[in-house]
Amino acid sequence: MPRLALSDDFVTDLIALQRPVQKEVNDAIQMFRSMTVPQLHASKGMHLEKLERARDSRIRTIRVTKSYRGVLLAPDDGSDLFTLLRVAPHDEAINWACKRVYSVNGATGGLEVRNVEALEQMETYFEAKLEANAVTAPVRLFEGHSDTVLRDLGIDEQVMRLARVCVTTDDLTVMAPPMMPADQYEVLEFLAAGYSAEDVWEQLIAPRGQTVRTAQDRPTVTLTEAVLNTPDRIVEVTGPGELERVLTEDLARWRIFLHPAQRRFAYHAGFNGPAQVTGGPGTGKTVVALHRVRHLLRTGDDGDRILLTTFTNAMASSLRDSLALLLGEADAHLLDRVDVTTVDSLAARVIREARGRSLKPLSAAAEKSAWTRVSAREELPWTEQFLSQEFRNVVLAQGLRTPEEYLRCVRRGRGTQIGRVQRARLWRVMERFTADLAAHDSATYTQLCDQAARILAEGKPRYRHVVVDEAQDLHPAQWRVLRACAADRADDMFIVGDPHQRIYDSRVSLRSLGIDVRGRSSRLRLNYRSTEEILRWSAALLDGQAVGRLGEDDDDDGDRDSLHGYRSQLHGRVPAVRGYASQDEELRALIEQIRIWIDQDGVKPSEVAVCARFNTLVDAVIARLRRERIPAVAVRDDPGAGVSGVRVATMHAMKGLEFRCVAVVGVTSSVLPFAPQVTPAEVDPVQHQSDLLAEHCLLFVACTRPRDALAISWSGERSRLLDPITAITG
Repeated sequence: MPRLALSDDFVTDLIALQRPVQKEVNDAIQMFRSMTVPQLHASKGMHLEKLERARDSRIRTIRVTKSYRGVLLAPDDGSDLFTLLRVAPHDEAINWACKRVYSVNGATGGLEVRNVEALEQMETYFEAKLEANAVTAPVRLFEGHSDTVLRDLGIDEQVMRLARVCVTTDDLTVMAPPMMPADQYEVLEFLAAGYSAEDVWEQLIAPRGQTVRTAQDRPTVTLTEAVLNTPDRIVEVTGPGELERVLTEDLARWRIFLHPAQRRFAYHAGFNGPAQVTGGPGTGKTVVALHRVRHLLRTGDDGDRILLTTFTNAMASSLRDSLALLLGEADAHLLDRVDVTTVDSLAARVIREARGRSLKPLSAAAEKSAWTRVSAREELPWTEQFLSQEFRNVVLAQGLRTPEEYLRCVRRGRGTQIGRVQRARLWRVMERFTADLAAHDSATYTQLCDQAARILAEGKPRYRHVVVDEAQDLHPAQWRVLRACAADRADDMFIVGDPHQRIYDSRVSLRSLGIDVRGRSSRLRLNYRSTEEILRWSAALLDGQAVGRLGEDDDDDGDRDSLHGYRSQLHGRVPAVRGYASQDEELRALIEQIRIWIDQDGVKPSEVAVCARFNTLVDAVIARLRRERIPAVAVRDDPGAGVSGVRVATMHAMKGLEFRCVAVVGVTSSVLPFAPQVTPAEVDPVQHQSDLLAEHCLLFVACTRPRDALAISWSGERSRLLDPITAITG
C-alpha cells in the first residue's frame, strides 16, 4: 500500500472546508491508503491522473469529491511515498498544479516548490529592463558572491539567473514566496541585507542539519528523502486516524504554524537594533513572535534570558502554552530561559522586589472615586474622566516629574487648550491624587509601570532580548519598562502588532523612547486564519477611520496605516447579521446557532466563542448555555486547553484569541459606542475622535477572532458602528 504525507498547504486548505466536505476528503484519503499502487492507477473512483499541461511530470491529481480534487506529488525514486500538496475546487486545483515545480534544495536537502511560469516571466521582464538600461551598467545586487558560493548555499540555476539580474532589493522582493522557493529566497534576502556567506550558512543552513559545506561534495538526495527532510512543513500519515486527528484536535497546532513566507522575519540572522512586524488580524504576527523566540533561544548563549510579553493574562497563558508546543520535548528545557508575562505583571514584580512590598492596583471605579475626593476641595471645570486622561496621557506618558516640566510640555493628543494658571491648578490636583494613593499603598496600573521603569533604568538590564506581542495598546510608560529591560544593542527588541486592533488610548512615538525601528519594519498582508468573507466584512467596519501607524503618534510624519491589500486565500460563509425584538429572542437564536456549529458542523465546544461588550451579558449567556445543557466557561477564569465548553468573554478579553466559530452578541446602540467611554466633542474634539476610533477597533477585534464562521446580533436598536456593512449584508 502507498504511504502518504500531508503538506502544510494541503492541511491549510482542508481545515478551511466545511465539515461534510472534510469528511469526504478523509474518506477519499482512507481509500487511497487502502489500495496498492497498481490499484490506484486502475481505479476509476480515485481517478489518479497525470496532467498533460503540468510543468512537473510527477504532479498527479485525484478525485476527492464531486467538486474537489487533490493535488499530489508522486515518487520518482522507486519509493511508494506520495505527498498531498493541495485540495481545491476542480479548476483551481488543476490551474495551480500545472504551474508548480518541486525540487530538492541543494543545501538543506528539503523539498521546495516554485511557481515556475511566474519566475520565467520575471526572467524575461528583468532581462528586457537591463537591456533597456544597458548604458548605465547598474551594479547588480549579488555581484559580490560567486556562482559557487550561491550553489553552496542552495541556490539552483533558475533562481541564480534571477538573482544575477537583480539590481535592488525591490527587484528581489517581487519574487518572494510562493513564487520563489522559500529557503532560497531567505538566503538571497540575507545576502542582500549585507550578511556574509559564512553568516548565512551558520544561521540558515547548519541548523537544518547540513554539515557538508560545498555543493559538489554533498550526496544526492532523493525526492522521498527530501519529503522526510522537511518535517516543519510536511507530516507523514502514520495511521488510519491521523487525518481525523488533525481535523478534530483544537487549533493549538495551527497557532504555531509558520508559513514559509514569514520565515524570513522569524529566523532573520540578526537585526542591528529593534525590529517590528505589523499586519492585520490573522496574518500570523504572534506566530512570527513565537518562532522568533525559538530562534533566539537556539542561537543565543545559554545564559541569555528572554522576555516574551503581551497585553492580558489570558494571552500570556496562551503564549506560554503555544511556546511549549512549538519547542517540543527536545527543546523543553529552553523554556526556563523565557519569562512570559504581561507588562503590568512585570512592573508589579519589579516594584515588589525593589521595595519589599506590593502596591494595590486601582480599579477604574476606585480611580474615579479617588479623583472625586482630591478635586472636591476646589471647584474645577473638569470631570474625573478629563483629570484621569490628563494624568495618564500627558504626565505619565511623558514621564513628567515636576510642575515646571508640566508647564513646558506639549500636550500631544489633547484637544483642549490649557493655560499656565490652569496647568498649575491641575498639577496641584494631580499631586494630591498621587499622595492620596500612596497613603493607601495603591496606584493605577500606569503608575506602576512608570515607577517600575525608573527602578529598571537605575539597574542592569534583566534580559538579552525582549519580544513584544500586541504592541499596539501599550502605553508609553509600559514601553519605558520594556526599553529598560534590555540593553540597546543588536536584536534587543522584536515587536509585533496591528494599529487597527488598538482598543485603548495609547498613542506613542517609539523613536522618542529610544526604540527606533526605521529600516527594520515589515508588514504582513496575507490572512492565514479567517476566510476572505469574514476578513472583508470586518474590514468594512473601519471604513473611513484614520488609523495611525504602529509606534507613531500624531506628531510623527508617517502616513496612516491601511487594510488595503490584506487578503485571505480561504473562503467560506458570509457572516450572519441579525436583529431581534428582545434579548430573550436573541439568546434563543444564539443557542440554535451554537447547536448547528457543534452538532452539524462538528465543531468542538471549546472552538466556539461568544463575546459581548460587558460582563453582565457574558454572565447571562453562560447561564443560558448551561441551562440548555451546552457546556460554557468564562475566559476570565482562564480555562485550560483541556477544559470543554464554549468560551464566553467580553470583547476586550477576546484580544489575541482565535476560534473556529464566534458569535458577537448585544451589538446595540447603547453599548457601542458606550457613551461614558467617549469624551464629548465639546470637551475635547481630539480625544473624542480617539475614543470613537477605539470603539470601532473594539468591534473590529471581536469580529476578526473566528476562522470559519461569524454571527453578529443585537436586540432593539442596533449599533451605528455596524452602518458601514449595510451595503454588504443588505
